[in-house]
Amino acid sequence: MDIHEYQAKEILAKFGVTVPQGGLAYSPEQAAYRARELGGDRWIVKAQVHAGGRGKAGGVKLCNSEHEIQDATNEMFGQKLVTHQTGPEGKGIYRVYVEAAVEFDREIYLGFVLDRQSQRVMIVASSEGGMEIEEISAQRPDSIVRSTVEPAVGLQEFQAREISFALGIPSSLTQQMVRTLQGCYRAFRELDATMVEINPLVVTSDSRILALDAKMAFDGNALFRHPHVAELRDKSQEDPREARAADRGLAYIGLTGNIGCIVNGAGLAMATMDTIKLAGGEPANFLDIGGGATPERVAKAFRLVMSDENVQAILVNIFAGINRCDWVAEGVVQALKANPVDVPVIVRLAGTNVEEGQKILAKSGLPIIRANSLMEAAERAVTAWQNDRKQNTKMRAV
Repeated sequence: MDIHEYQAKEILAKFGVTVPQGGLAYSPEQAAYRARELGGDRWIVKAQVHAGGRGKAGGVKLCNSEHEIQDATNEMFGQKLVTHQTGPEGKGIYRVYVEAAVEFDREIYLGFVLDRQSQRVMIVASSEGGMEIEEISAQRPDSIVRSTVEPAVGLQEFQAREISFALGIPSSLTQQMVRTLQGCYRAFRELDATMVEINPLVVTSDSRILALDAKMAFDGNALFRHPHVAELRDKSQEDPREARAADRGLAYIGLTGNIGCIVNGAGLAMATMDTIKLAGGEPANFLDIGGGATPERVAKAFRLVMSDENVQAILVNIFAGINRCDWVAEGVVQALKANPVDVPVIVRLAGTNVEEGQKILAKSGLPIIRANSLMEAAERAVTAWQNDRKQNTKMRAV
């Protein structure tokens, strides 16, 4: 789960990270009022969306008067911000964050991520801040500092000092940098985060270490331990299909293809998508219905997949170990009878009670295409999708 910049800053500030003063606004008038509260004569207005690259896309504006703030926010509110991370559909702007402008001497990149290879928290930092880490890696690879934290002892002060020295932080600011690093690590560890990023972390003209921007992402499976973090979720920033799936306990990721997938198990779901690609098709989604694939759960999955208007065929691939193929077959039949679909449906069942499941599908009288192997199911799904598309094209031509 991602959260907004202002939310990440509020969290990090509680862990000792210094952040600029700012205020949230839901209208141009409120944004101008926030500027008056902050004082000063220059402010930064930032669109609050779950995406990086806001500055290049026009989502960050420097304003020198309340009138400029109102003009800038008038252009932002209700618009879609399109960055390299959002895709062409963009993210809606419904709130902005107003901060007093800060004079700084240098920018630093700082990130905390899970390193799967070492199974540790990895600190990635660079003396070249202000741009995406991918750009830094490509243009300034020598500037990147990496340090792995031993989970048994956490981030020690000597390790934080080493990172500070490697980044060229003045000795007079070392203790501030240590406090910032340790605060980020504690927030990461205690809140079950998967990523903490500050870009840029700046050294100000009055000798402060300040987080000008902040991002945090959290492990959705651990949110039950942190209800105050779960409350920060903003569904307006999520794919509506993925939000609906999460609310129904389904693991779903929307893609851009035409063949919808209903699968049990994340590994099998990945293999199913790969096989569809191998057969010449494009998967429309990743969907793992989990171990308890009851008829009701399968019916929910069908409704979710069909909510994507790009779907032109559905492939159901179930390997029943914990599941039962007859349950899944009943779910498929119930779903199609309650909500008939006008696209081909291909079903491959294997495992527990597979014979009973096949009999249920055969006796249903529904036009379900059955397959015995994953490759056969993928090939039949691609063929059915292609034939259906050709027929629809002919009907439009007539």
